[in-house]
Amino acid sequence: MLSKFLDPKNDVAFKKIFGTQKNQDILIHFLNDVLIFKNKSPIREVSFLKTIQDPETAASKTSIVDILCKDEKGNTYIVEMQVAAEKGFEKRAQYYASKAYISQAKSGSIYQDLKEVIFLAIADYVMFPEKKEYKSDHVILDRKSYEQDLKDFSFTFIELPKFTKTIDELSSLLEKWCYFFKHAEETKESELKKIVGSDSILERAYEELNRFSWNEEELLTYDQMEKYQWAHQASMDKKFEEGESHGLAKGLAKGRSEGRAEAILGTARALLKQGVDPAVIQSATGLSKEEIASLQAFSKRS
Repeated sequence: MLSKFLDPKNDVAFKKIFGTQKNQDILIHFLNDVLIFKNKSPIREVSFLKTIQDPETAASKTSIVDILCKDEKGNTYIVEMQVAAEKGFEKRAQYYASKAYISQAKSGSIYQDLKEVIFLAIADYVMFPEKKEYKSDHVILDRKSYEQDLKDFSFTFIELPKFTKTIDELSSLLEKWCYFFKHAEETKESELKKIVGSDSILERAYEELNRFSWNEEELLTYDQMEKYQWAHQASMDKKFEEGESHGLAKGLAKGRSEGRAEAILGTARALLKQGVDPAVIQSATGLSKEEIASLQAFSKRS
């Protein structure tokens, strides 16, 4: 039986729910439910920023984030959905955060005006095997006193495989969001009210995943992205096996680089063949206009 709800971990669905101006209240609600603000007031407004932080490296996918926004106080939020295990992702998180921090500095500005950068990642794999909790919050602390004098960076990671609660065990909005990411695709209509309770924003997040409200082009892009994610994972698995006999580290690095690039190009070719708008393909794959134009020209010649 065809499921009513799509998978929020799919890049297209994730950005549709959390990365559009229309749904900024869903993103605000999600951030307020998941992040720790201590004595600070919760987020009231967000403005979306360009997700390409470093145009000259965009083609190599080294500086593109899923969602990049600022709140009303100027603090920056980076939100990432990480489906496939990636060696060094925690370092990439720090790289993204530092890029966002540096980008605030303009000619004539002073350092004291720099605002906080908050990085949030939802990972569909175990990042920290030694940690038991599914959610971990990381800040910079004094090694001896544990005081937080350097307050401009914080990182929150949610590891979905570690979240094991059932519908009947959900007791907080954080747990409901984790359940949403892990089980939305298999959730039945009859279970929805029990999950969302009286939370209308969470209910809207589910409704954004209602496949019957998506148009044909959106569903095609969703399906192609799903195929890309499968192909990417399969390629990584294959290269991993090759790496075991030819040097694990070298095999992994090569697999990620070659597999990701080929899967992205394959997705773009398939979407072009289906007549999907190049702007939609650019958004779904992260390829540049020039790269998509080159693929179009090549397909016409062949």
